[in-house]
Amino acid sequence: MNTRWTAEQIPNQQGRTAIVTGANSGLGFIVARELARAGAHVIVATRDAGRGATAISEIKAAHPAANVDLAQLDLANLSSVRDFAQGFLGAGIRLDLLVNNAGVMAVPHRLTPDGFELQFGTNHLGHFALTGLLMPAFNRQPGSRIVTVSSNNHKAGQMRFDDLQGEQRYSRWGAYAQSKLSNLLFALELDRRLKAAGLPMISVAAHPGYSATNLQLNVMPRQLRFLARVANAAMAQSAEVGALPLLYAATYPDLPGGSYVGPDGPAEMRGYPTLVQPSDRAINVEDARRLWQISEKLTGVRYEELEPTASGGKS
Repeated sequence: MNTRWTAEQIPNQQGRTAIVTGANSGLGFIVARELARAGAHVIVATRDAGRGATAISEIKAAHPAANVDLAQLDLANLSSVRDFAQGFLGAGIRLDLLVNNAGVMAVPHRLTPDGFELQFGTNHLGHFALTGLLMPAFNRQPGSRIVTVSSNNHKAGQMRFDDLQGEQRYSRWGAYAQSKLSNLLFALELDRRLKAAGLPMISVAAHPGYSATNLQLNVMPRQLRFLARVANAAMAQSAEVGALPLLYAATYPDLPGGSYVGPDGPAEMRGYPTLVQPSDRAINVEDARRLWQISEKLTGVRYEELEPTASGGKS
């Protein structure tokens, strides 16, 4: 793998269509901007249409030729996920890249409109449903891929299958870590199922390390936000560098399916993109299959293209 890979090394993305969730700010905005700069047709998928429109204006101001469109998507609401997917499928666009980036972090216990714990429901179930519903739109060619954004915090995560919604016991950071572990279990299981189905597309994952974005500030109590800003300034890398593992995962040619990309620095806190190792819990195949089955039941979304074949193929 090349050292100090930067966004300037993104291959030409002309002719490719990408959806980036949570692309109105932070890492998602940078990913959308750089993909558009490289020539991709980028759909900025965001819950807040006003902020999404502002993001698109900023991208076009920096790159006037950028082909960027706005679509409203609330990953915490399965009705919104279905509406988004139905609209995209109805447009007849072939999809080359999906970046499952949007998420919430360390929020107090709250439920989605569908009754799921907010972090598990948004970070995992929303993206599980979105990816499954968009499967018919994917360009069945090598190079097509799904990138799911996890976190170094996944290493602290445990799958509490007896209490996924935090009804018995809830920890803001514990629920966040579980949702990020779920992201990795999903990404790796999806790649196994794509391989078993004989499809040339791949599923990979990435994490940004410790990057200075508004996400950290938003989860801190108001009286501690000054300290969070100081910590970001002293220890975090810029969001521009933090977005590089995501961009690498999205665009690097011949990246093996099932790869996990993160920063190359100590403890994967900062640095340039490299392949990193998921935790033992993240590569637990039985947990991944169990989570998949539960996710299908909770969302009502089945990946029909990846179902076992009548001849006995197993996904």
